Amino acid sequence: MAGMSPSERRLQKELMSLVKEPPPGVTVHADLVEKNLLQWIINMEGASGTLYEGESFQLQFKFSNKYPFDSPEVTFVGSNIPVHPHVYSNGHICLSILTDDWSPALSVQAVCLSIVSMLSSCKEKKRPPDNAFYVKTCSKNPKKTKWWYHDDSV
Repeated sequence: MAGMSPSERRLQKELMSLVKEPPPGVTVHADLVEKNLLQWIINMEGASGTLYEGESFQLQFKFSNKYPFDSPEVTFVGSNIPVHPHVYSNGHICLSILTDDWSPALSVQAVCLSIVSMLSSCKEKKRPPDNAFYVKTCSKNPKKTKWWYHDDSV
């Protein structure tokens, strides 16, 4: 813990609580995270009884040294990107708490729970309507996107 920045201390604490009490279907590779506290890979299983049952996904969290005042950059990575109206085929996620509605009181755990519930409440597997255009034109960093939140009930 010595020589850690406030954001690293906070991340260390969040990592421990995520390892101890992960949201359902969520696992974090603590050993990978220990190497680089500013970039986490989290595994997420599709909840049973939902469209994503039996599927597993990887989320990448990137933190800046201003975390938690600055929101993490969260994307789906790897070979299986969920097909969902708020998830682009490049792994970017349209979720307001990742940008406009971020608060330092939120945590990695809270973000994982939001993403699990976003996937679980999905009624139809499809990409966002502007997927092809977005993927061609977007910045590599989803936080630079000016999201226009279509509809929170989706």
